This record gives sequence, structure tokens and C-alpha cells, in this order.
Amino acid sequence: MKKLLLIALTLFAFPSVGSERAQEAWKLINEGAMVVDVRTPEEFNQKHLPNAVNIPLKTLPDSLGSLPKDSWIVVYCRSGNRSGQALEFMEEQGFSQVHNGGGLRELLASE
Repeated sequence: MKKLLLIALTLFAFPSVGSERAQEAWKLINEGAMVVDVRTPEEFNQKHLPNAVNIPLKTLPDSLGSLPKDSWIVVYCRSGNRSGQALEFMEEQGFSQVHNGGGLRELLASE
């Protein structure tokens, strides 16, 4: 009985379903949003989402001219921290259709 209770608690405490922000990211991606990975090139080369473009956070200010301001962009990184910084910076620069998809694992868990 204790073992069954422990299993049930584990299932509810750590759901396998991805986060809401990742689910929203997939919705936008499936509707044609551009996908931008703001991790380093080394991280990107290890694994990344299909069709993602690698624009490391530190190079983002120099790359804004290559990004569309009139369509959705989903940004992601390893944990959601750098993509959150990217989102904030892009919004300050006039981008209004940017979504923080969170971390790569988070996104893959919601796929």
C-alpha cells in the first residue's frame, strides 16, 4: 500500500506533461513562428529544435535586423533564463510578437 501511494504521489508531483509556455511555443511553431535558439554555438551543435536558428544571446543586439518584427518568434535556451532576457530585450526594441518557449528539455517534453 505504501509503495502504491509513493508511486501515485510521484506521478502527481512530477507530471510528464510539458509546461504551459512550452505548449504555447509549439502552438506558435506549428503556426509558422520563427524559432531562435539563444544558447551558445556549442550548445546548439549538441542538440537543437528542427528549423531553429542559432543567435546567441550576446550577439542578439547585432542580429535584430535579420529578425521579422511582424511575425511570431519563439526564443528558447537551456533553462528559460537567457530566452527570458532575449524576450525582454526584443520587446524593448519594438518586437511585440515574441514568446519565451523556455528550455530545450522543457520544449521536447511538450512536443
